[in-house]
Amino acid sequence: MDLKAKLVEQALAEGFVACRVCRPWDVPEVPGRLADFVAAGYHGQMGWMEERMGWRGNPAALWPEARSVIMLAESYAPRHDPLAVLDQPGKGAVSVYAQGRDYHDVVKKRLKRLARWLIEQAPCEVKVFVDTAPVPEKALAQAAGLGWQGKHTNVLSRDWGNWAFLGSVFTTLELAADAPEVDHCGSCRACQDVCPTDAFPAPYRLDARRCISYLTIEHSGPVDLELRARMGNRIYGCDDCLAVCPWNKFAVAASDMRYHGREVAPSDLADLAGLDDAAFRARFSGSPIKRIGRDRFVRNVLYAIGNSGMPALAPVARGLVEDADAAVADAARWAVARLAVS
Repeated sequence: MDLKAKLVEQALAEGFVACRVCRPWDVPEVPGRLADFVAAGYHGQMGWMEERMGWRGNPAALWPEARSVIMLAESYAPRHDPLAVLDQPGKGAVSVYAQGRDYHDVVKKRLKRLARWLIEQAPCEVKVFVDTAPVPEKALAQAAGLGWQGKHTNVLSRDWGNWAFLGSVFTTLELAADAPEVDHCGSCRACQDVCPTDAFPAPYRLDARRCISYLTIEHSGPVDLELRARMGNRIYGCDDCLAVCPWNKFAVAASDMRYHGREVAPSDLADLAGLDDAAFRARFSGSPIKRIGRDRFVRNVLYAIGNSGMPALAPVARGLVEDADAAVADAARWAVARLAVS
């Protein structure tokens, strides 16, 4: 068995659902697409996308010595219907990927083990990345044949659907590259049609400024009135476009139960709104939710309360109209006003 075959075998043994290889320079389309995305303002407040366009648009510039990129997918497929909570207005809907341990920590440790194994097999230099560096993981995943970027702009596969985290190992080794994957979305519009905020101006194009995942996680300050009314009870992320993808009939069960070992949803909105900074940090220690901070999180919870149609929650919102954070106080006043006419 040659090194490439052994690598794939080892990756699967580590818990990844797929392993493919491409070259750092195999994504020549990325700079143009990224420039168009930023020029249209679709990145919103994510200024880091514009600031690091040189690296994000050209993986070869990130580490010029790299000769191969090992792309890996790790499943976090849910064991439940992720959309069922949307019918429970008194509960907060949290994206599936954030219902357990922070994937950055879990995937990175797995990548490091695989990288150490590779060095033992053939002395080389390596760098591992999990969504924390200016690496165009989705484009590299398609170039490596791992999957393709669907109309919802996420990577999906005929073998494992679209519930997967992506990780990469850059190496100075010359490994045989795999053939790129082609698009298999066909005429399907399920992900486009289900979006509650119309965040897709066209297939394969996302306006992050209208995406609930962006609004609840990346956007600071008040959310536009028109959009907050469409957020429903989604308080961290949104899974609608992922959940309706027909290719999920081939989803592979998550091998690491830490992704679902500590469910944080659905939780009562009233309980979540009452979290102060210390309680928020304690509750979400080890969770990706922790990084948005108490203020942004409670702001999201108050939008959900305002959308709940449950006047019984009005006192909860009323108790936060004088909150020290301006966005929280604004969200509380909005929720009180909404519930008054429910």
